[in-house]
Amino acid sequence: MRTKGQSALCLCAFWFFLYFFTMSQFRFVFVVFCFTAVLIFAVYLRSAGNQVFYQLCSCNTEQSRLKQELGAKQLLLEGLINPAAISQRLDALKTDD
Repeated sequence: MRTKGQSALCLCAFWFFLYFFTMSQFRFVFVVFCFTAVLIFAVYLRSAGNQVFYQLCSCNTEQSRLKQELGAKQLLLEGLINPAAISQRLDALKTDD
C-alpha cells in the first residue's frame, strides 16, 4: 500500500514523463532542476527531523537520569532528618561516650 507521499511522487513522475515528450529543452531543464531541488529539500527535512528526534531522545534520557538522582538524594535527606533516625544517632553517640 502506498503512502500519500509515494502516491504524490508517482503522480509527479507521471506528469513529468507526459510533459517530457512535448517540452522544449528549456522546459525540460527547468523541470529537472525543480524536481532535483524538491528531492534535495526532502532529504534535508528528513535528516533535520532525525537530528531533532535524536536531541529529544537524549534530553528525555538526561531528564530521567536527573529525576532518579534527585529521588536518591531525597531519600538520603529524608533518612537524615527522620526523627527515628535522629534518635538512633543520638543513642549511638550516648553509648559511645
